Amino acid sequence: MPASAQHPVTPDGRYFVVAGRLWRTSDPGLAPERRQELVNALMGARRQVGLAVKAKDTDAERRARAAVDAAKRALGERGPVWWTDGAPDYNRRMVANTPYAQWYAALAPDDATR
Repeated sequence: MPASAQHPVTPDGRYFVVAGRLWRTSDPGLAPERRQELVNALMGARRQVGLAVKAKDTDAERRARAAVDAAKRALGERGPVWWTDGAPDYNRRMVANTPYAQWYAALAPDDATR
C-alpha cells in the first residue's frame, strides 16, 4: 500500500510522516516491476528477521537485517537520496524540526496524527 494511503506525504513526495517523524519514500523512478521485486525481497527479509529473533539465531538475524538494509537501499529509502536537486536528507527526523514543519502543522488534525 502506498504511503499516501496511510500517512501524509510531503508535497515534494520525498517523505511520509508517521507519528511526527519523516520517513523517505521509495524512488518514484523505479519501474513498477522492479519496485515489486524489491518490496517482495524486503518483506521476505523482514520475515527472516522475525524467525531469527524467535530462534535466537544471531548469525541468521545479522544476515536477515543486512538483507532488509540492502532492499531498503535499492528502493531508495536509505543510502544516497534519489532526488537530484541537492536538497538535504531529513529521513528519520522529527518533521517539526525540518523545513516541512509549517506544511505538517497546517494539515487537518486527523491527517497529522497518522
